[in-house]
Amino acid sequence: MVSVGVVKLGCTHLIFVDPGVKINGYNYREVLLSQQLLPAIWQVSGDFFLFQQDSAPAHRARKTIKLLQWETPAFISPDLWPPNSPDLNPVDYKVWGVMQDRIYPEKVKDVNELKSDWLRSGPDCNRT
Repeated sequence: MVSVGVVKLGCTHLIFVDPGVKINGYNYREVLLSQQLLPAIWQVSGDFFLFQQDSAPAHRARKTIKLLQWETPAFISPDLWPPNSPDLNPVDYKVWGVMQDRIYPEKVKDVNELKSDWLRSGPDCNRT
């Protein structure tokens, strides 16, 4: 699994979850969000950003919701999430496809190739 934060000003570095790691509520909150994704988003976005996620069980967990309400300047609560929206989930519906087309004209073989290429070229969201 790969995660990335996308904001108007750019994007975070890619965050890789090791194969076999189960993304339950605890790992999502304590590792992915608290240690990696939220600090990276703050660094890219500055003082303010809106935080929206999909309805995966780890995202909807009560403790996750409390963490995000506390740690983000503007969190869109689950009761306001549409069930399936290309407009509010650009990473799944658009960003990955655009990245694939622009950066990798040939299909990426595996996660190791993606990590290697990303580390070599750097997290530039604007490269074409």
